[in-house]
Amino acid sequence: MSDPDTHAAAPAATEPTTWAEVPRVAETPPAGRRVLLAAPRGYCAGVDRAVDAVEKVLQIHGAPVYVRKQIVHNTHVVNTLTRSGAVFVDELDEVPDGAVVVFSAHGVSPAVRDQARAKQLVTVDATCPLVTKVHQEARRFAADDLDILLIGHEGHEEVEGTAGEAPERTQLVDGPDSIADVQVRDPRRVAWLSQTTLSVDEAMASVDALRRRFPALIDPPSDDICYATSNRQAAVKEIAPRADLVIVVGSANSSNSVRLVEVAAEAGAGAAHRVDSVADLDEDWLAGVSTVGVTSGASVPEVLVDQVRAWLAERGFGDTEEIRTATESLSFALPPELRRALRAAREQAEPASSGRSQVEPG
Repeated sequence: MSDPDTHAAAPAATEPTTWAEVPRVAETPPAGRRVLLAAPRGYCAGVDRAVDAVEKVLQIHGAPVYVRKQIVHNTHVVNTLTRSGAVFVDELDEVPDGAVVVFSAHGVSPAVRDQARAKQLVTVDATCPLVTKVHQEARRFAADDLDILLIGHEGHEEVEGTAGEAPERTQLVDGPDSIADVQVRDPRRVAWLSQTTLSVDEAMASVDALRRRFPALIDPPSDDICYATSNRQAAVKEIAPRADLVIVVGSANSSNSVRLVEVAAEAGAGAAHRVDSVADLDEDWLAGVSTVGVTSGASVPEVLVDQVRAWLAERGFGDTEEIRTATESLSFALPPELRRALRAAREQAEPASSGRSQVEPG
């Protein structure tokens, strides 16, 4: 399901053009110019659920609806929801008592939940279920009195939320270079967990280094790396060796988007760049390029990819081949408290079946 950049300014440009609206380039493009479009790309099930949750809370309660941190790490999404009445805050201290607040897809610690109760906030928890699974694993390991080594990036909201489940038992491992500083009570009773949006290779490098130091290291019951993160990285690995340039659409604070750039470079792309939107594209990148790979992070709406494809088509890269390495069908139900609120709103809007007017006998 993540990194902080909460109050980004809304873009001055008009809304992106959809791919369906882009005319084909009339002149014949230079031979061999093409786009390799990675699939899967863009929204994962957790992001789709979180964005949908904020939109539906706004429908039920009206503006303002507060959101702790960015609901997902994408500037376009945050700006769009802000225009609809969402108010993004760093901490609950900024939320009036009794207000409606949505927890972001990256999850929160028990301390944040306690603060929400103390302020009598109406909360909707949009934490990605895959992040919730890692939280449950942290609680289970802590209950077994194990030291937990959490592989992830310092300051990332997901890491802060997971560590908050067992702060006295959890140490952050931010890459193999930090392992020398790890101190545990008993090297035979150590377990590891991971931030869900890391590169698979990055996480496994840390696990391998940890296991060399702690041979009895206990694995989580299932892989912590998000299926969508793994799938998008696998697709990039497929197109990168065939691409002179790979463009990754995603915001700077999106961990999984940043990792896609690194994966593309490591997999053999001639060059790899991340762009927040079409405004960040540089025509100089196309010098000597015949094949461009395009993908997007798990919090990126498809309209931003369409806009990049339109820009490339205008420069002769109108021939597109989609390279699909997996098909995703997973979806997550809305948070239960939101489903209850939606049901109550529907029932209130429906005319009562027994609501015939009563006439007093005269």
